[in-house]
Amino acid sequence: MGFIFGGAFVVAALVLSTIVFPFWNLIREDVYEEVTILNNDQGTCYVETKDMIPKKIQKCDLQTGDKATIKFGKGLAWATIVQT
Repeated sequence: MGFIFGGAFVVAALVLSTIVFPFWNLIREDVYEEVTILNNDQGTCYVETKDMIPKKIQKCDLQTGDKATIKFGKGLAWATIVQT
């Protein structure tokens, strides 16, 4: 009896979670954009993108004013450098 109740609970939770929070919302579209480095604070660079969300780039060795192409997830605040 406990297995049936537990199984029904798991199935109901999966169905509700799919309706309320669809799985595909976890997969974000990658965006590539050419940007100018605004600041380098001890290896962490900051840039401004067209979506108006400032991006933070870890392990960055570029200087203020350098241009780079970055990749970031749509709506996210962190990015990686793909080309300098």
